[in-house]
Order: sequence, then structure tokens, then C-alpha cells
Amino acid sequence: MRDPYGVLGVSKGADAKDVKAAYRKLARELHPDLHPGDAGAEERFKEVAAAYDFLRDADRKARYDRGEIDATGAPTAQRTFYRTYADSGGGERYADPRAAFGDFEAFDMFADLFGGRRAGRTTHSRGADVRYTLDVDFVDAIKGATRALEMPGGPHLRVTIPPGSADGHVLRLRRQGRPGVGGGDPGDALIELHVRPHSAFTRDGANVRSEVAVSLPEAVLGARIQVPTVDGPVTLTVPKGSNTGSRLRLKGKGVPAAGGPRGDHYVTLKVMLPDRPDPVLAEFVAEWAKTHPYPVRDERRGTE
Repeated sequence: MRDPYGVLGVSKGADAKDVKAAYRKLARELHPDLHPGDAGAEERFKEVAAAYDFLRDADRKARYDRGEIDATGAPTAQRTFYRTYADSGGGERYADPRAAFGDFEAFDMFADLFGGRRAGRTTHSRGADVRYTLDVDFVDAIKGATRALEMPGGPHLRVTIPPGSADGHVLRLRRQGRPGVGGGDPGDALIELHVRPHSAFTRDGANVRSEVAVSLPEAVLGARIQVPTVDGPVTLTVPKGSNTGSRLRLKGKGVPAAGGPRGDHYVTLKVMLPDRPDPVLAEFVAEWAKTHPYPVRDERRGTE
């Protein structure tokens, strides 16, 4: 992999906040869903994901910044050659480093080529975690779903989205990350959920909220109407004399909670007059208003 800072377009040694911001920006621009069939964009997206995966590990980032490891995570070469000259004859020879440093265990020059092995020993290290983002529909996040996901440079996975998942929730798929070194365990796959906004519903903690239009007769006389919920349409009773802003509760139609009761769905009513002025309605209201005045504003405001 190239220098991960360069891949993300940030300066060398940039802090974790700038690294994450750069990743999010590039991930949105390069997401395969926005570039169907564009192999170049897909490869660039995978490269960006790999660079962020490398730098998001604080310890690994610090070691890379200090020059202790390279962009693959392997230790940087630290080979030192010791040269001495004979006291006589001008002959040149290389001294045995172990003779010069006693008990010092010389770093095997082949260790860099074979996963950091030292003489007689093998280093076992866990594989890196892989991060990915998954866009999820609002209703699927509330009710739960299963989605297929192709990991960057990895296999296709079946991802189970638990009921009640929220935007930014991270799912961990054990042992689905990069292979370990020297027989070490594989890393994990970390799937961050991005919940798409819904045209009618919003989430408020464990509750779902929506707004429903009602006609003047339904508001004044009361009615039974069909309203959408995440479970599908249900019948809601509109009480007589309801007004714009009246809030009605559909118990147990909100967000599922692990080990607890499900939230509710709150419906806010919005009273709508006819699209065009109705002369009959206008005449009736004019006569009715003569004997039925009622306050709707605080007339004292603006004079104090």
C-alpha cells in the first residue's frame, strides 16, 4: 500500500480527527453505489478504506509516524553492517555482530522477507481489522434485515442488521478481517451503519415520529383514518375537536429495544383546509364567527 496519509490526502502525521474526516469525504465521493461499473473508482475506494483502516489504529499510526513500520505494517529494515580493518596487511573483513555485542541477538536479514521471523522463532500477530460503511433504509434499521456486503479486497458477507439499529452503529463480524501473520488470528470486520432519512418518519430515541394531514371535517367531527407506520398502515382514531399540533400515540409501534419494551409512534396532526376557497364554507364560518369568537393569540404581546 502507498503512504496512507497520501492516499487520504492529508499531511504526514495528521491527527485522528483529520484522518477520519478525510476518509468520510472520500468514501462518500468514491462509494461504488455512485460509480456503478467503474473499476477504477472501486479500486480507489478500496485503497482509501485500507488507508483509513491502517491509520485508525492509534498504536499502529504512532509506530508508522516514528518510522518503526512501513505502510504494510511490517517492521522497517534496520540492518547494520560492521566493518573493521585488520591491523596488518590492509585486509578488509566483516566482523560477526554477535562477537561485537556479546549476548545481542542479531536481527536476521531474512526476517524482513518472511514476516518478522527471528532465528528459531516465529512472530504471531493478529490480522488487521477491516472497516466498511453500509447504507441502510430507515425501516430496515428499525425492524432489522439481512444484507449482502462485499468487503474491500475481501469476500462477500451476509450482514445481519439487528432491529433498532441507529445511524453510526458499528457491527463487528468476528474473524472476517485480514489474515494474521505467522498463524495469528484474523482481524474482524467492522461495519458502520448509515441510516438513510425517511420521507415520512423521523427517529427520536426509542420513538418514531410522523406528521399526518387531516381535513377540517375530520378534525372537527372526529374520524378513523389510516396512517403509515414502520409495520405498515394502521387505523388511528382522530378525536373530535382535534387541532393542528395535536399529538396522538400509537403504543408499541416505535423502535425495538433489546431486553426492553418497544418504543411508541407519535403522530402529529396537521389540519388542512380545501385547496381552493369554498364560498359555502366561507359564508358558514362568517356567520358562526359572529356568535362564537375565541382567542388564538396573546393580544398583549408586542405592547409590553
